[in-house]
Amino acid sequence: MNIFEDLLKFTLIDIIDILLVAALLYYIYKLVKGTVAINIFIGIVIVYLIFLLTDVLQMKLLNTILGGFMSVGIIALIVVFQQEIRKFLLLVGSTNFASKSNLLKRFKFLKTETKSLVNIEIIIAACIKMGSSKTGALIVLERNNNLNFLVNTGDDMKINVTQPILESIFFKNSPLHDGAIIISNNNIIKATRVILPINNEKNIPARFGLRHRAAIGVTEKTDAIALVVSEETGNLSYIKNGAFVMYKNTEELMTLLNEDLN
Repeated sequence: MNIFEDLLKFTLIDIIDILLVAALLYYIYKLVKGTVAINIFIGIVIVYLIFLLTDVLQMKLLNTILGGFMSVGIIALIVVFQQEIRKFLLLVGSTNFASKSNLLKRFKFLKTETKSLVNIEIIIAACIKMGSSKTGALIVLERNNNLNFLVNTGDDMKINVTQPILESIFFKNSPLHDGAIIISNNNIIKATRVILPINNEKNIPARFGLRHRAAIGVTEKTDAIALVVSEETGNLSYIKNGAFVMYKNTEELMTLLNEDLN
């Protein structure tokens, strides 16, 4: 009877509360999806559920031990999920998050347009062409997190993406070939000669150089994705969430890019 009465007291505030919690959990899942952190997150949830169960069953000793763990858990969470927390705060504070176009993306039934695959094809074609001549390139594709804080390290640009433009930027004698370029909205070169944070902690094969480390660094700290053309081998690497994404062929790579950018 008490449960039924509580249900009758369900108010609009309760609905809003549930929706906000659901949205928070959704974004946390997006941040840790595909990373090692997802396993840690699941482990923490399991420990918390056991803690609640021991409280209900009056298992005082185990409950006290788990209670001590939970009391310092917030510090452990900050340490373990440092990169994910940074990404989340960047997402919340991003100007892109508040923009109308990106806000509508979160409500698919309100979408009035879809992105074309043309620019993705152009980017991949340029990378393959540069790979054939072993021209090194580092392309960062902006998603939800605004990368303006990185734009300031390079040259601010507003250029439409075309294959000749991409190839000319990374041409070995070009004054713009050093550093990375940032592409926003899948079709605008936002900046060139951008200096990216380099990850020196992660162990990667010796055949990968500074471009790959820079790509790992920026994709760990933001939700951006990166394409790297190796100057030594001409191979094209796809990096997301600080890790190499494996693909079989160009068609699969374009499919992955389309999914991640849209």
